[in-house]
Amino acid sequence: MSSTHTDLPTYPLEAPASVALLNRARAVIPGGVNSPVRAFRAVGGTPRFMASATGPWLTDVDGRRYVDLVGSWGPMILGHAHPSVVAVVQEAATRGFSFGTPSENEVALAEEIVARTPAQQVRLVNSGTEATMTAMRLARGYTGRTVVVKFAGCYHGHVDSLLAAAGSGVATFGLPDSAGVPASAAAETIVLPYNDLAAVESAFAARGHEIACVITEAAAGNMGVVPPADGFTDGLLRTAHEHGALVVSDEVMTGFRCSASGWYGLEGPYASGSPDLFTFGKVMGGGFPAAAFGGRAEIMAFLAPAGPVYQAGTLSGNPVATAAGLATLRGCTPEVYERLDVVSRTIADAVSAGLGREGVPHTVQWAGSMLSVFFRAEPVRNYDDARAQSTEAFAAFFHAMLGRGVHLPPSAFEAWFVSASHDDEAVDHVLAAVPDACRAAARGFATIGA
Repeated sequence: MSSTHTDLPTYPLEAPASVALLNRARAVIPGGVNSPVRAFRAVGGTPRFMASATGPWLTDVDGRRYVDLVGSWGPMILGHAHPSVVAVVQEAATRGFSFGTPSENEVALAEEIVARTPAQQVRLVNSGTEATMTAMRLARGYTGRTVVVKFAGCYHGHVDSLLAAAGSGVATFGLPDSAGVPASAAAETIVLPYNDLAAVESAFAARGHEIACVITEAAAGNMGVVPPADGFTDGLLRTAHEHGALVVSDEVMTGFRCSASGWYGLEGPYASGSPDLFTFGKVMGGGFPAAAFGGRAEIMAFLAPAGPVYQAGTLSGNPVATAAGLATLRGCTPEVYERLDVVSRTIADAVSAGLGREGVPHTVQWAGSMLSVFFRAEPVRNYDDARAQSTEAFAAFFHAMLGRGVHLPPSAFEAWFVSASHDDEAVDHVLAAVPDACRAAARGFATIGA
């Protein structure tokens, strides 16, 4: 990265065109957004409506330009509108948008995923939520059991039984964490603290004969980035398998992002075997609605039409989406992963140094090139730790970066993503914005309790 001065924009707090669009949207879309985190509720202010994106840059409807550190929440690993992906999408679209029949692209994408992971077979779906929902149904059908173990702070899509919060005890059955989720659905879920293997062992000792599966983010990214502690994943596998339960590794976020084989490529293979089922999304769709779940062939054989566990989807294996996903995966060369590491480390080091100079407590955590800056001094091992940070300081930091043309995830509980298209110009822009943002974070800390 160069050390030359970068002239930064100073964008005003208000964004008139985005405000106007948000007002229009609120009339026809609940809350004005189609996914809650986009609403800026965690940081305040008006979400920016984007008009276009190229490489590492976003341009909003007010004509303001930002370096993007969200990347559509992970899929844009090569950068926005990457020429090679655009070319295959355009070519695929000329041959038809959707067939409602099998097509070669879906076979090729499935082959690519199987070649990179321990999954022997995969089924393509349209979203990470579909993938986790069906993986759990498959685990229940295969084991003949109903109870699922999940971890507080891990998010696996808006599946009823996974929108559960922990009850009063460490190993209690879950309570609904969203209106509209029946207590009976949440009651089939045991919620445990992440990275607490003793809690897992206690839950299995008490109810192991009822547990169909443990589902875990391969490395948590939805309470901020919280990697599994040394030995945690292996302990999950050992404990679950001793009791005849399956382990579902959710790699929707980490899959093909942390490495060519996802988090498994960094941490596996494990002494106690591999996860029985995996879920994938984001990078494998290249920015299109595509996801997958897969695992051992003997388990996948329980899926219809071969087996009794039903799953279907009109647009599953869509020929345009699978073309984008295949081009993205094939474009993720070793040089791409090297660039992701360099860019993410450069940005994180600058942020950490700046916050340190301002006396702001913080810690940076990683899963491959995915990172989070937590506004607390101590390491974060679970959801309770993640919540014990200054969200006020993050909000101040966020808006200072936004005002200088850097678009961060609008929540302290989300991962930051970079792309291989983040060139020196984009990185220098981020580095130049950091000092002001760190001073803003320090002021945010100072106002707490004032």
